[in-house]
Amino acid sequence: MMKLRHSVKIALSLAVGLAVVFALGALPVSAAVLPGVDVSISATDDPQAVSATLQLVFLLAVISLAPSLLVMMTSFTRIIISLHFLRSALGTQQMPPNQVLVGLALFITMFLMGPILTDINENALQPYANGQLAQEAAIERAMSPLREYMFSQVEDKDMALFLQLNGETYASNEEIPNRVLIPAYMLTELTLGFKIGFLLYLPFVVIDMVVASVLMAMGMMMLPPAMISLPFKILLFVLADGWSLVISSIIQTFRSP
Repeated sequence: MMKLRHSVKIALSLAVGLAVVFALGALPVSAAVLPGVDVSISATDDPQAVSATLQLVFLLAVISLAPSLLVMMTSFTRIIISLHFLRSALGTQQMPPNQVLVGLALFITMFLMGPILTDINENALQPYANGQLAQEAAIERAMSPLREYMFSQVEDKDMALFLQLNGETYASNEEIPNRVLIPAYMLTELTLGFKIGFLLYLPFVVIDMVVASVLMAMGMMMLPPAMISLPFKILLFVLADGWSLVISSIIQTFRSP
């Protein structure tokens, strides 16, 4: 009886599906055609309209590239790498969450880059918005303080590496193009971020080793050492005012432009 009912349900479902297909097939072709969309670009001789359009396109391009610019040409990379190493050393898994770490790194970046961003706003963005500067001049003025900052942070060996790979020689820093400066600066930031992470790992590794040795001496080899060492690492970090110490140490690694 159950098999019969199941077969009846399948037959009814097939019948309904075929009926819907035939009903759609019976519709006229014009009813299934989607409405067309016409896109037309009207030519204009008004220079102000053309300028406003170009400014809008330039603004959209800057907004789309803003995350990459933030990562590549500011202090954000070194800070976020150090904070992620700190969380891994503590062994707290997803605490603090990624959103908190990114937000903290972002505001520390704004703190460090504040004078540079103010300089860019006053000497490049505002004159460009008021029509006092052309687009090329505004970009050049905006890049000038950023280049000065990157030159103050980049290591000589990283700059020499990319100058060698580029195969050209330059008489001064002003002649070095951004395509050489930016990757050299990024390599320096990655290297320093990993060095800071290594130094952050050391005290917590010592705690893990001490806890593991004590557990083995007590014959508790089946008890995970990480479960016992985690409260001690958090306690040590809180008692030492770890967040203030780590943030101040990271900030002090940046050289003044």
